[in-house]
Amino acid sequence: MSQKPMSPKPRVAVIGAGLGGAAVAALLQKAGYPTQVYEQAPEFSRLGAGIHLGPNVMKVMRQIGIEERLEAMGSHPDYWFSRDGVSGDYQSRIPLGEFAKREYGAAYITVHRGDLHALMVEALDPSQLHFDRRLTSVDDTGSEVIMRFADGNTETADLVIGADGVNSRIRETLLGAEDPTYSGWIAHRAIVDAEKLKAYDLDFESCVKWWSPDKHMMVYYVTGDQREYYYVTGVKTPDWQHGTSFVDSSKEEMREIFHDYHPVVQALIDCTEAVTKWPLLERNPLPIWHKGRLVLLGDACHPMKPHMAQGAAMAIEDAAVLVRSLEAVGPEHYADAFELYKTNRFERASRVQQVSHDNTWLRQEEDPAWVFGHDVTTQELKAP
Repeated sequence: MSQKPMSPKPRVAVIGAGLGGAAVAALLQKAGYPTQVYEQAPEFSRLGAGIHLGPNVMKVMRQIGIEERLEAMGSHPDYWFSRDGVSGDYQSRIPLGEFAKREYGAAYITVHRGDLHALMVEALDPSQLHFDRRLTSVDDTGSEVIMRFADGNTETADLVIGADGVNSRIRETLLGAEDPTYSGWIAHRAIVDAEKLKAYDLDFESCVKWWSPDKHMMVYYVTGDQREYYYVTGVKTPDWQHGTSFVDSSKEEMREIFHDYHPVVQALIDCTEAVTKWPLLERNPLPIWHKGRLVLLGDACHPMKPHMAQGAAMAIEDAAVLVRSLEAVGPEHYADAFELYKTNRFERASRVQQVSHDNTWLRQEEDPAWVFGHDVTTQELKAP
């Protein structure tokens, strides 16, 4: 008896080529889905920010095929230290390094976000990556999805993945227009030339978070050669009056805010050339993540404060589970696949959102295995 021919895989459009969008597109293309990626930015630049890649994310990078290159590029801290911002007393020492590889099955690295992004985008088919495409409307006709872009172009796809961030147009289509919530915290971001730090007789640790009740500063190297040292703060600030996503800050403003902090932090501020500040935005867990042929991923459905260093990680984990769900159920049953995806992501993403909101992660000694030891590439997919 002749076998029934397999139906061709559906055409997928990914809206947004950030870390989550690039991850899902790379995994879909690897799995044989014709996948187009639409990014509103005119091009990518090496934006000045760092990122933590825990073992939970590195396992997805292994699947994409860039784990080894990331390991060669990144900094490998032996510990995450939490210290009192003023006295410098140690509050926790969380082992990473060789311990992470042994216990969690992959490395824990810190890298420059732009370097990570460049590697992920390189993993995509360049002929299917489209810049300067800002989505203006999306129409699920029942048989396909019609997308219209600001440049006048119209495209169609069978399935559309909204990886388009906290102000997602796809989220808005599913749930209506609603601004994200300002969390009451801002973040400062700066990259310091580590060469300048050599003038100080101080220990600049590979991965350390300085804490006090109303502010903190997370500091780590973003390159394996330790040439670039990055800090990101969290500062309680009653309101955000600037309409933009970030504005310039200054060394003077940093000195004023962190005036009582440890000499190591003072040295970092002294060596700061440029620093920006950003509002930290959140949403409550969404009632739906998908409808018809549309599905959300990453910040589009669970934006969070960066206080666990797991925001991008959650988007990348989403990507792996979404593709696994399509493969497990069969893409023709996309509604079931999307529900399987949500079932296996909602609880974890919501928990990480909450812990990030509470800003308690690794402040004291705790076992981080529930985050770092998780493997979305092999976890059993629970039925809805």
